[in-house]
Amino acid sequence: MPLTTTGELVAAARAGGHGVAAFNVITLEHAEAVAAGAEAAGAPAVLQVSENAVRFHGGRLAPLAAAAAAVARASSAQLSLHLDHVVSADLLRSAHGLGFSSVMFDASKQSYADNVKTTAEAVRWAHEHAMWIEAELGKVGGKEGEAPLDAHAPGVRTDPAEAVAYVTDTGVDALAVAVGSSHAMTERTAALDHDLIARLRAAIAVPLVLHGSSGVPDGELRRAVAAGMVKINVGTALNTAFTAAVRGHLDAHPDVVDPRKYLAVGRDAMAGTVRRFLGVVGG
Repeated sequence: MPLTTTGELVAAARAGGHGVAAFNVITLEHAEAVAAGAEAAGAPAVLQVSENAVRFHGGRLAPLAAAAAAVARASSAQLSLHLDHVVSADLLRSAHGLGFSSVMFDASKQSYADNVKTTAEAVRWAHEHAMWIEAELGKVGGKEGEAPLDAHAPGVRTDPAEAVAYVTDTGVDALAVAVGSSHAMTERTAALDHDLIARLRAAIAVPLVLHGSSGVPDGELRRAVAAGMVKINVGTALNTAFTAAVRGHLDAHPDVVDPRKYLAVGRDAMAGTVRRFLGVVGG
C-alpha cells in the first residue's frame, strides 16, 4: 500500500492508548523483515534509517531509502519511512523527496542553548517541507562512538520543566526522552523510571519517544506505553536476532557459500523479533 506518514501512525497510537514501534533498517533484509513482521502482527510500523546506516552505505541515502520505500509500498501493512539520529543538516535536507515523512534531528550532544537553536532551525526547515520532526532532550547513552553512560547517573534523565521550555522554544512534533534506557543493549535489563514518564507526559503536549528499547524487558515496555510513551525505537534487537541466526546456520552448515541461504534465516529471525515487539507495544 502507499507509504503512510510517521505523524499519522504516532497520532493514531496515541489516540488509541498504545504504542507504535520503529525499527532501524541497515540492509534490504532489515526492511523486508520489518514488513513481514508487521504483516504477521497485523500492526503498523516505522522503518528507520539512521545517519550511521547512511555512513555504512558510503554516505549515500538514496539507494537504501529507495529500497526501504519500495518494500513498504509492496507491503499490506501500514508503514512509514523515518530518518533517524541525524546530526548533519545536509543529510536532513537530502531526505526531502525520498519518501521520508519524518526525521529525528539529534543535537543532544550540544549544550542546552545550542541544542535549542540548532533544533529550532531544523524544525523550521522540516515544517516548510511537510516533515514531522522528533528531537532528543537528556542523555540516552550507548550511541556509536560514545563511552558507556549510566542511564541512572545524576543529570542524565530528562527534566520535565526543561522539556516544557524545550518543546515550546523548538516547536518539535515529538520528544525522545532519557528515562532509564540506553542504546545498543544486548541484554534486556533496563529499568525505566515510570514516574518520570508519567510526569513528562503530563507536562508536555507532544508525543514521547523511547530510544534504546532493545534493552527494555517486555513488562517494562508495556508499563512505559501505559505511562505515556508512544513511539518505541528498536534497533539492536534486530541485529542480535539476525547475527545469532546467521551464526547458527553457518555453524551447522559450514559448506554453505550462497549468502541467500543464511540471509534468509537471518531475515526470518528479525521478522519474528519485529512481530514480538509489535505485540508488546501495540494495541
